Amino acid sequence: MDPLESSANDDVTELAAFRPVPRTGVIYVTVEAQKRGFHLDAPDWCNLGQGQPDTAELPGAPERVKRIDVHPEDLDYAPVPGVWELREAVAGLYNRLFRRGMKSQYSAENVAIAGGGRVAVMRACAAIAPIHLGHFLPDYTAYEELLDVFRRFLPIPILLDPRDGYEFTREDLEEEILGRGLSAILASNPCNPTGKVVHGDVLGGWVETARNLSCALLLDEFYSHYVWTGEQSIISAAQYVEDVDHDPIVVFDGLTKNWRYPGFRVSWIVGPKRVIESAASAGSFLDGGGVAPMQRAAIDLVQEGPTLAETNALHDEFEEKRKLLVDGLKDIGVRFDVEPEGTFYAWGDLSELPPSLRNSDEFFRAALDRQVICVPGHFFDVNPGKRRTGRPSRFVQHVRFSFGPPRAVLEEALGRLRGLVADAR
Repeated sequence: MDPLESSANDDVTELAAFRPVPRTGVIYVTVEAQKRGFHLDAPDWCNLGQGQPDTAELPGAPERVKRIDVHPEDLDYAPVPGVWELREAVAGLYNRLFRRGMKSQYSAENVAIAGGGRVAVMRACAAIAPIHLGHFLPDYTAYEELLDVFRRFLPIPILLDPRDGYEFTREDLEEEILGRGLSAILASNPCNPTGKVVHGDVLGGWVETARNLSCALLLDEFYSHYVWTGEQSIISAAQYVEDVDHDPIVVFDGLTKNWRYPGFRVSWIVGPKRVIESAASAGSFLDGGGVAPMQRAAIDLVQEGPTLAETNALHDEFEEKRKLLVDGLKDIGVRFDVEPEGTFYAWGDLSELPPSLRNSDEFFRAALDRQVICVPGHFFDVNPGKRRTGRPSRFVQHVRFSFGPPRAVLEEALGRLRGLVADAR
């Protein structure tokens, strides 16, 4: 036998132990764009598929961090639950923003630090018992593999209706928990991709229902400073918790979106001490803990003053970009089940575009030809283990457009998409 052939066969035998892992939506569209010449500094591309906000200086925002000191102790491993001073700072921020005057207050022991949002959610999922865990459709693409990799619990989909603007009331929540025997629910709020926000009395009702029915709410709040409706510019379920160590409310956030530092990979879990202890134990074998210098740099960022200044600045900037993108897409025929109430995404419905552009994959490919990137909607039809087969996604005519990029990029992208639709008519 040819030695090269033998080597190839050996490789196949060895690699047979590994399963292919599908790319999440943003990664998929980025790779497809790279095949056509896209890269991060490419001047001729408009990336409306990006999952990060513009990280440049904003008027009125704190100066961007561009240098990080490394303490001698940072050369050692950081504690798996996180640097204590950052845990204290995060707990203090939640108490000042959401729990003033309340008897029960978060402490450092109610906070665990992780190396990015996916890692934080992964730690929590690794600590979940064998239960039924509910998740919404549509929701964040990365939940699909995350909910499949931990086989101890059973993911149960909960369908949200576009015709109702993806509303989900307290009564709906109670019915799903009791009817499906759910012991936990994972959801993004504000929702990625729809931009739907659960806030105010409705969010308070969710927390009360979870408390009364002993159902854990695991809420991804990474877009909680991008809120375009209601009276509060920052929201969190932490505001409605009665007892921080008893109520089954766990929230995730970090520097990635709300502070516009995606490259720092600093996130946190806030919840009852028992949950934090379990998540830290999971972190000891999953990821080993975050990067110490980045955590120390985050301490000053999460103080109340800089946080509010950053939020005010991003609101001034992103509300204008939201209007620019939504109005521009509506002008070319894209409609919306709900206009973005939060996040920096617009969840567009293509059903009234020319027939050749109504399928989100076809729209995506046609947009790539004009060097515009977006994310087809079916990636958000979270389907752990691909257990729902034999039928097309309900979101095959939806696309997620990001208004995270600078305004000039949005304007250029809208012009190109306008030409795309005009040529298809």
